[in-house]
Amino acid sequence: MKRVLFEIRYIRKNAGLLFLALPGIGLFLLFNYIPLYGLILPFKRYNFADGLWGSPWVDPIFENFRFLFAGDAWIITINTLRFNSIFIVVGLVTGIGFALMLYELSAKFVKAYQTMLFIPFFLSWVVVAYVGLGLMDMQHGLFNRIITSQGGDPVLWYNTPHLWYAILPLANLWKGVGYGTIIYYTALINIDPELYEAASLDGAGRWRKIWSISLPMIKPLATMLVLLQIGGIIRADFGLFFNFTQNSVMLYPVTDVIDTYVYRALLRLGDVGMASAAGFYQSVVGFVLVVTANLAVKKLNPENALF
Repeated sequence: MKRVLFEIRYIRKNAGLLFLALPGIGLFLLFNYIPLYGLILPFKRYNFADGLWGSPWVDPIFENFRFLFAGDAWIITINTLRFNSIFIVVGLVTGIGFALMLYELSAKFVKAYQTMLFIPFFLSWVVVAYVGLGLMDMQHGLFNRIITSQGGDPVLWYNTPHLWYAILPLANLWKGVGYGTIIYYTALINIDPELYEAASLDGAGRWRKIWSISLPMIKPLATMLVLLQIGGIIRADFGLFFNFTQNSVMLYPVTDVIDTYVYRALLRLGDVGMASAAGFYQSVVGFVLVVTANLAVKKLNPENALF
């Protein structure tokens, strides 16, 4: 009874804050919990006439998952994991690096640099893809114009797969580095200035302050962000791999990932159940990876674990 009375008093006391939270809670329920009934879709032979519940179950039950593990499944899975791993490592290093540089700049220049770094984040991959085409087009691209002006032969950028091991990480970095930088920079400016003052009195230089104060203080945040990114490591940025590569068939051995493979399979076969099976597979693998990575972090440093 006392517990119930305590809860009622707590709700009355914080009624205003709870009311403000209702829209967020509603959106969370609408987009994260209500769609859970769709988890039966990967195990059904869906047709629009019968609807979700009326469509027959597949037999055998994992039939919709078979197309993922046939043909190029190994290649697309490796491509997805490879590029996302590169994106996580490069994004972490550059985000922290740029944040440290911003922290060392005069305050009057910080806003200008923040804006320049953050603008690409708001551009869609469709726009960025046309920027890339303007740079790498065979006949009219800026890069080939520079190469030919120096007496070289034009490069077939969209027909040369191995070049995209560098091009895709650079494009992803250019578009996303501002977001990571802002997060780490915010963490840096919240560090107690007295720590740096005490370090200066002890004779510590700039690099020693970075190594002994800045990096350890933002380490928990970096760990949490990496763990969250690991959860999505099996999911690829469709806009990057489909639009930015101009969906070039010649690049498929390198740039074809699970999301683009499923998209083409859906267009070709029109099988919604297969596409849903791919999404279910990605979610399960992402969950397992997050739990595994969190257990590893908890063993090394329990304070930095996500849960």
